[in-house]
Amino acid sequence: MKTLFRLSFLLLMAGVLLAACSNNDQKPKETEASGAEYEPATIRIAYNLPAGHHISEGVEEFVKKIEEKSDGQIDMQVFANGQLLTDKDMNQSLLTGGVEMGMNSSTIWASTVPAMGIFDVPYAFETYEEVGDAINGELGGILRSEMEDVGVKVLMFADYGFGQFANNKRPLESPEDFKGLKIRSVGALPSEFIQAYGASPVFMGGGEVYMGLQRKTVDGATSGTTAMVQRNYDEVTDYLTVNNYVYFEFILGVNKDFWDGLPEKTQKLIEDTASETEEWIRHQTKLEDERTLQELKDRGMEVYEVPEEDIPFWKEASMPVWESFRNEAGAVGEELLDMVDDK
Repeated sequence: MKTLFRLSFLLLMAGVLLAACSNNDQKPKETEASGAEYEPATIRIAYNLPAGHHISEGVEEFVKKIEEKSDGQIDMQVFANGQLLTDKDMNQSLLTGGVEMGMNSSTIWASTVPAMGIFDVPYAFETYEEVGDAINGELGGILRSEMEDVGVKVLMFADYGFGQFANNKRPLESPEDFKGLKIRSVGALPSEFIQAYGASPVFMGGGEVYMGLQRKTVDGATSGTTAMVQRNYDEVTDYLTVNNYVYFEFILGVNKDFWDGLPEKTQKLIEDTASETEEWIRHQTKLEDERTLQELKDRGMEVYEVPEEDIPFWKEASMPVWESFRNEAGAVGEELLDMVDDK
């Protein structure tokens, strides 16, 4: 009986030791899981595009994924549709750390980083695929480097779409048809382009365009068809010219000093999510350009689509703008122009 008791006791102790060993084996995994948690961080992100725009939808999904994947440890505080900063104030705030992340147009960035004006060079890009290849290649690398030199890391190039012209005077079927018109512009190079065609550029905020057209302060405006639909250009203009003269690009940037202070794991999460979002936005851009062009036709606008064989003529008339960009952006600008002209 004693022998049986002793044997039972030994078996019990063996089970206890095995269980202890098993628990010890699991401890490194638990420690590893604990160490994988994201450090708490608060990131303010500001942008000015309206809700419902495909870029806005992309940004909101970007924010949602980061918070979900970090299990809420990274708190993304979103200030959309100009709630915190205007387009004019955005860049300075981002450069000084007034806000950690911000999205603004490449046109506005070009006043600080001249190389960003490449997207405003007329007819530099012909297709959505060309833009994607350029941004993912050497051209994108140069632009990212130029931005970092002033203190901003580029997280995402967000495609807005091709630029077109709407006006309430007459069909614009050649560069000569622009002569004498007052056209709302959005930046330095777009203004030079308008002047190259014989029209007068008028600087005006996006929210002022409808009233400006209605009151005939301007005769027309340049924008993407997505904005034209959202802002009901069809109510105050009759004619739309589709010449894909420029590719509007938005930049999601983060203050470089703030970025350098984030843990590597957090940086990787943000970069990976930004890359996924950038691809989604580019895909949506083409779909949205096609959808909104058709909607403007359905709403009754008279649309003239410049034939592909006529584009070289339109491009030739815009060459003074190429020269202006070359002078403004220097050696870097020359390099970028060679890239887009040799494609």
